[in-house]
Amino acid sequence: MKKAVVLVLGLLVSIGSFAQKWAADKAHAKVNFTVTHLMLSEVDGTFRNFDASITSSKEDFSDAVFELTIDAKSVNTNQDNRDAHLQKADMFDTEKYPTITFKSTSIKSVGAKKYQLGGNLTMKGVTKPVTIDLTLIGTTTNRQGKKVVGFKAAGTINRTDFGVGAMPSAVVSEEVELRASGEFVAN
Repeated sequence: MKKAVVLVLGLLVSIGSFAQKWAADKAHAKVNFTVTHLMLSEVDGTFRNFDASITSSKEDFSDAVFELTIDAKSVNTNQDNRDAHLQKADMFDTEKYPTITFKSTSIKSVGAKKYQLGGNLTMKGVTKPVTIDLTLIGTTTNRQGKKVVGFKAAGTINRTDFGVGAMPSAVVSEEVELRASGEFVAN
């Protein structure tokens, strides 16, 4: 019995020792979104402040857990009045809900370096499951000798599912395209 316990503990320790934590290199990462205005044009936005990390014990990242925390007040659409409105209670309500978060709950390979990433998105106090297309761009070593990995992600959410914006979809589309890409550095 003692041998079995020691074996199980040894196995758990060895599995844990392979886990690799990666942090976003914010100088080489971005989180963007696009909505359609008046069914005529696209309006792009970005979040300037965010933190993201990956934990994975496999080199192909097939067991990766992604976490993202966005400072909702950092939204930027290159139009000051619109950015101010996005802070208000009918939109992101940044006074009450200063962050937007995502944590993955599943990852499924759908092709070479292609994954479906499932997870929980929390925005304006509402948490909903979402699925995002994820592509592993590649891995390398930077000038400091640290391992670096690049990913890009894309998906679509419905803003009204999260209580963001009461305006009709003819004014601002309910569908919001999400795009993120960047480099992560091994800790």
